[in-house]
Amino acid sequence: MKPATAADWVSGARLRTLPLAIAPVFLGTGAAIVATGAGQFHWVRALLALIVAFCLQIGVNYANDYSDGIRGTDNNRVGPARLTGSGAAAPRTVLIVALSFFGLAAVAGLLLVIATQQWWLLLVGAVAIAAAWLYTGGKRPYGYLGLGELFVFVFFGLVATLGTTYVQAGTVNLESWLAAISIGFIACAVLMVNNLRDIVPDKASGKRTLAVLIGSTAGRAVFCVFLLAPFLTVGFFSLFYPLAFFTFFVLLLALPACLITVTGRTAGELILALKLTSFAGLGYGVLLGLAFAL
Repeated sequence: MKPATAADWVSGARLRTLPLAIAPVFLGTGAAIVATGAGQFHWVRALLALIVAFCLQIGVNYANDYSDGIRGTDNNRVGPARLTGSGAAAPRTVLIVALSFFGLAAVAGLLLVIATQQWWLLLVGAVAIAAAWLYTGGKRPYGYLGLGELFVFVFFGLVATLGTTYVQAGTVNLESWLAAISIGFIACAVLMVNNLRDIVPDKASGKRTLAVLIGSTAGRAVFCVFLLAPFLTVGFFSLFYPLAFFTFFVLLLALPACLITVTGRTAGELILALKLTSFAGLGYGVLLGLAFAL
């Protein structure tokens, strides 16, 4: 096997998941502007929050590559080849890269703590990094126990959105809570369709994801609930923020993703649904966040 190329490392970062890091920051920043008043935009803190989210997302992707690879979970995967599982990169190298991104997230988070003087946020950051590692790492990874969706809901929904609002406004409001829950559901949808794609090899390797536990048919239905329920929030916010109505245009991505997931049978179809879902999350976060801000 030839050594991993730069393109392989970029692929290993799983760029299609990065919208999950961007969307909560847009939503949290928009909610913070509502809380502090028009024109009160702490762009440095917003940027640091984005760096934390980006680095955590990339770090957990590489950590997942490493942990699944050394367990042999990725040996028969149906999606793109992984660095560790394919042998393109040494496990230790992938681990170092994963830990490096966690370290970058910690540095950006520390700068946020210093800026806000809210030292208790150090504990939140430490728990987030530990949870990111233990998703597939350690002796009993909770990602193998059907708890992956709970992880992404809490950390890529609640913590990312509410944390972004808090470090800018010093408080959280109804906008941030409802937005956090909504984007958390979309993050769960991304993970669900990803695990539906891998349901056969995951079952064979003993990786008990939620998709494996409830089965393919129920998993597809749950995916649609995760992805479409957040638009109820859009309807509510449209009563108070007229621009929020434009977030309904994201259904042009979400509805095809649901149709493909419900009817699709091949890995390629589910990969397309994954991409559509990820970009739906990005569109949701950007459009609703701008509706708050403007």
